[in-house]
Amino acid sequence: MEKIKDLVKAALEAQKMAYVPYSGFKVGAALLTKDGQVYTGCNVESASYTPTICAERTAIVKAVSEGVHEFEAIAVVGDSEWTFPCGVCRQMLREFGKEMTIYVVKSEDEYKEFNLKDLLPHSFGPEDLIMDGEKA
Repeated sequence: MEKIKDLVKAALEAQKMAYVPYSGFKVGAALLTKDGQVYTGCNVESASYTPTICAERTAIVKAVSEGVHEFEAIAVVGDSEWTFPCGVCRQMLREFGKEMTIYVVKSEDEYKEFNLKDLLPHSFGPEDLIMDGEKA
């Protein structure tokens, strides 16, 4: 339980760093690795919109750039009452497994727990690719 509280706090702190001059909608994420490390991320907007990146993907990219590929959970907090990962972020999280826990955060003491496979049913992952005539 303490681990979850720390993850939630880290997401709330990350939200403060969001760069959102256009939407004003701040999102923070904290990604827990299987070995207990936490990588945080916030959304970063761009005037041309397309290169904008979500908080969840920022955290994933930070972890992967450090050589980490195994994740246990992610906490996500946004400016709406309950902010869920968008479809692109769900698919990016799925890249690293179906069994990740998603904590959708309203406040430090109020959050909901979901399993990624429930938020992205019938998902497509690396095991579904066919490479050189064989499944990956």
